[in-house]
Amino acid sequence: MKVCDLRGQSFRSIYAVGDIHGMAPLLEELLDLVTFDPDKDLMIFLGDYIDRGPYSREVIEILLGLVNRYPSVLCLKGNHEQMFLDFLSGADPLVYFWNGGRQTLKSYGYRERDDGSYEVFVPEEHLKFLRSLHLGVETDDYIFVHAGLRPGIPLDLQSEEDMLWIRHEFIYSMEDFGKRVVFGHTPVVEPLVMHNKIGIDTGAVYGRYLTCVKLPDEEFYRVW
Repeated sequence: MKVCDLRGQSFRSIYAVGDIHGMAPLLEELLDLVTFDPDKDLMIFLGDYIDRGPYSREVIEILLGLVNRYPSVLCLKGNHEQMFLDFLSGADPLVYFWNGGRQTLKSYGYRERDDGSYEVFVPEEHLKFLRSLHLGVETDDYIFVHAGLRPGIPLDLQSEEDMLWIRHEFIYSMEDFGKRVVFGHTPVVEPLVMHNKIGIDTGAVYGRYLTCVKLPDEEFYRVW
């Protein structure tokens, strides 16, 4: 399981950014707003960079620029990145399209072949990025993951499917996961702040906010 272990490393602050879903202008605005110092801080993007919104390619370009420039910027895999990779490998396109995948295809450019399959013009650097995404990040005080964790299961035994897709079993759990879990995936009107979790997918692609939380201050930045 690809969980990045940063235990024992010290950061002045940790910034976590919720689901972007192709909303590149909001991402640029948010990055201008936060006070991230790459030499002192850690920034984690929680996945779902693509689909539904119109600028998936542009979002990946922005993230690639950050990751290539700053080792202190980490990107997690969301279920939408996994669906895109599955689609490119020949999975049922209807499932992907139903989840907003056509917008990603339009962003990259594509053509439909005579046999009904699709050729999507994704740069190799983007594919390499998507295939290299972490499933989670663990620090001394937090666990960062796209969707959440299954209660009662240690971090090293969590399934990839749960980390990318779980909802209610995690959202409604009051269990102590050992560390506070910071996640996206499930849209909320306002950040969900509980003793055991912080949820920051605030529905940017649905006309609401793109949210970043600064830890341990629990200071929230948001743009819309």
